Amino acid sequence: MTGFARSATSYAMPLAALALAVAVRVSGLSVDEGSPSVRILVGALSSAIMFITIFVVLDHAEAVAHRVGEPYGTLVLTFAVTAIEVSIIVSMMLHGENNPTLARESVFSTVMIASTGVVGMCLTFGGWRHRKQAIVRQGTSAYLAVLAALTVMTLILPTYTRTTDPGTFSAAQLGLVSVLSVLLYASFVFAQTVRHRDDFIEGPAHDLSARTAPPKSISSSALLLVIGLIGIVMLAEQVAASVENALVAYQVTQADSIVGAMIAGLVLMPEAISAVRASLNNELQRGLNVAMGSACATIGLTIPAVAAASLLTGRGLTLGLPEADAVLLVLALFICSVSFSNERTTFLTGIVHAVVFFTYVFLVFVP
Repeated sequence: MTGFARSATSYAMPLAALALAVAVRVSGLSVDEGSPSVRILVGALSSAIMFITIFVVLDHAEAVAHRVGEPYGTLVLTFAVTAIEVSIIVSMMLHGENNPTLARESVFSTVMIASTGVVGMCLTFGGWRHRKQAIVRQGTSAYLAVLAALTVMTLILPTYTRTTDPGTFSAAQLGLVSVLSVLLYASFVFAQTVRHRDDFIEGPAHDLSARTAPPKSISSSALLLVIGLIGIVMLAEQVAASVENALVAYQVTQADSIVGAMIAGLVLMPEAISAVRASLNNELQRGLNVAMGSACATIGLTIPAVAAASLLTGRGLTLGLPEADAVLLVLALFICSVSFSNERTTFLTGIVHAVVFFTYVFLVFVP
């Protein structure tokens, strides 16, 4: 694609997503009403435009990230991804029949993909090219501590509480865990950006603010980022309904697990590419910041958002993981703790993460 085509797409797609979303709302069209041809057209067009716009929006987020430098740049990418994921999950939760485990599967998938898949690719490819790569242990340890606390509180603890059915929280428990998750993540962001900023930066040589920024205006990128996110959030309802209707029509088993993995994979794909590129450029810490930051933000922000939706709408929410998934999650956290215990990593470290990732993918389809 030429530079002109890329530039035109980067401007056109956020505007197209917002325009289509507004047109669908004003006209009253949807994937649930009208003739079959109209429903298929609305679903296909919404899905295609939203899919392309996700990549364009994250490209604008990365442009803003280059301008503001680390670690703020990583937060821009993380918040953009989290906003997209929350909008899709909440839309699917509120459409049709109740999907009490969808949020759990999406969050679990995001953590597994980020901590084993993306981290595995970063360590493997970066280690293969550069033999050994340095990390900042204080920063990676902080990520891992926050991730471990959030995952255990939200995805494992509900299985063992006794107030309600296994795997669920009572309203009071759900409210408390949501507040604590937000507070913990906010504390982590404060430490990352203010109090202990140096713990998350490799050094002046790798500071993005010192590099030549992409030839984009930060104001236009920020504006198009916001417009694109609004369009994605509004289109998510149509796309969610289209996916759910297709799964029902084809009687797909393990639908929530597959959809959860699909949502996580879709929104993490651009970030995964960014993280691997950073690793190949011998900026492993930045790659890990992107990967682990996505996992922490997903739990710290997505769980409270879906919890609020559940409490406001009265729809059930099951967060406790099945035993097999809980074992995989604990294994992923343990491997991360071992991998990040040294100041240097090799490709073998990445292979270990990749093995766990492929096991997770296989079990999604063959539980």
